[in-house]
Amino acid sequence: MRALPLKLLFVASALAFSQSNPPAAPPVWQMQDSGTTAGLRGIDSVDGTVAWASGTGGTVLKTLDGGAHWTQCATPDAAKDGATLDFRGVQAWDANTAFVMSSGKGELSRLYKTKDGCKTWKLIIVNPDKDGFWDALKFEFEKYHKTYMGYGYILGDPVDGKFCLFIGGTFHNNWIKQKSNGLQADVETQSVFAASNSSFNSQVSFPVFGSGGSGGAFIYSLTTRTVCLDDCPPEEMNLDGKDDEWTRESVPLGKSTNSSGVFSIGSRPAPSIYPLMAYVSVIVGGDYSNPNKTDYTAAYKNASAGQHWHASTTPPHGFRSAVQWSEALKLWITVGTNGSDISRDDGKTWQPLDDGNWNALSLPFVVGPNGRIARLNPAALPVDKP
Repeated sequence: MRALPLKLLFVASALAFSQSNPPAAPPVWQMQDSGTTAGLRGIDSVDGTVAWASGTGGTVLKTLDGGAHWTQCATPDAAKDGATLDFRGVQAWDANTAFVMSSGKGELSRLYKTKDGCKTWKLIIVNPDKDGFWDALKFEFEKYHKTYMGYGYILGDPVDGKFCLFIGGTFHNNWIKQKSNGLQADVETQSVFAASNSSFNSQVSFPVFGSGGSGGAFIYSLTTRTVCLDDCPPEEMNLDGKDDEWTRESVPLGKSTNSSGVFSIGSRPAPSIYPLMAYVSVIVGGDYSNPNKTDYTAAYKNASAGQHWHASTTPPHGFRSAVQWSEALKLWITVGTNGSDISRDDGKTWQPLDDGNWNALSLPFVVGPNGRIARLNPAALPVDKP
């Protein structure tokens, strides 16, 4: 008889313990073993199973199983100075073919390509501007008869009064520097940030990119591209973009300091009678020297509604360096050095997800300093309130 009260007391105590210590919620970002301590700023998910990542110390990584195992690739130019390169941009076609872009002053900015799964690399182009610095790499490509073809873009900081924009292709190694007056910028007050390889975007071969600096934050957009359709002489082909027209829009990001501005551009098609030209766009950034500062860290624009850029009414909870739309989840995700956030209303309001340290995003993967790689766990996302 005396054992019964003790048993009931034990059960009651266990119940009280379980109620006061509920099971921990699953993490939104499930950490993976990258096998490196490199600072990672490049990530490109081909299909959620095959993905490539890149970073400091000549680091290039690849996974073939959704991140369960990451393997380290051969270092481009390993026999020379490859181990000193900082690969801030990577773009891949499949498990075998990829480009990586290094960022650095002058010839430390380079583009390499592999076609054998990163066993070997070919140097494609070295920055010809000794005072230049490359910030972003972007390809638009299609698959034709098992061959990938398309435009390639490399964006860099201003040199001689213009942003450096090179246009090349997947089918040749001839990269041409653009000369449009629409790319003019003050070298002392304007720059592009190489934080996540997402300060540049392209919508149906019409590039857009974001800038920052003490001169303010801007979005540059190509509005008119001159193309010769007949048998034209070289001087009329406009391969250097001299006859192209660009617009520049001031945007409400950052506070006009050297460390603030636009860090990432994301877009998705908007319902419109002109589906090829109408986009909902979201930009993120802020001031990387003040990562916990929340104001002027995100803005949005709906081109189909004729909108201008508007600052988010409820911004992310700090500086953000990358943003991406998830068609599968019908939401935006943005990440930065003090965490991540989501938006279900096209960038007007944001909801915090975590407080991790992240640099770049290519869903379902996210990367950061010290070899941090994680995969999104959709089941752990907060439920959309009706």
